[in-house]
Amino acid sequence: FTLSSFLVTTLALREVDATGRLRLGNFWMRRLRRLLPASLLVLALIVLIVDQASKWAVVFWLNLDQRVEIDVFPPYLVFRMAWNYGMNFGLMAQGSNLGRAVLIGLALVISAWVWVWVQREKSGLRAQVAAGLMIGGALGNVIDRILYGAVADFLNMSCCGIDNPYAFNVADVSIFFGL
Repeated sequence: FTLSSFLVTTLALREVDATGRLRLGNFWMRRLRRLLPASLLVLALIVLIVDQASKWAVVFWLNLDQRVEIDVFPPYLVFRMAWNYGMNFGLMAQGSNLGRAVLIGLALVISAWVWVWVQREKSGLRAQVAAGLMIGGALGNVIDRILYGAVADFLNMSCCGIDNPYAFNVADVSIFFGL
């Protein structure tokens, strides 16, 4: 803490010496920009942990993989087990090891590309948050494909007389909001 205070004070004094004044808004935004890469990783890690913890709790602790469906607040929220071997809505779901390897590789390459792109462009807070959400969600689904051979989807929401047949998970929500 002392070292951090010393560094921040030194940087503030340098700005005052150079410009004759201290613009606090600009000063703190520069400090924030230096921390953004770490913030992206922290957000991605939080998303990954919440995704994996929610899957473990619902699928295995509540035995959703055996019970198949649990009415939480029907029809608005139902835990409905679905093993997704493909992409969104089960697209490209052949169930083959090659298909699984391709989807894992694709998710890892896109995650790496997003990370590099956001760092090179020196993107702002919104882009860093979006990247953290996408990377954390993609890695959560990659872990599922490695461990189980498919992505564990369990959230199902319907409303207003429309019966939604699809299930999703926290990683999917994170990716959606990151886009």
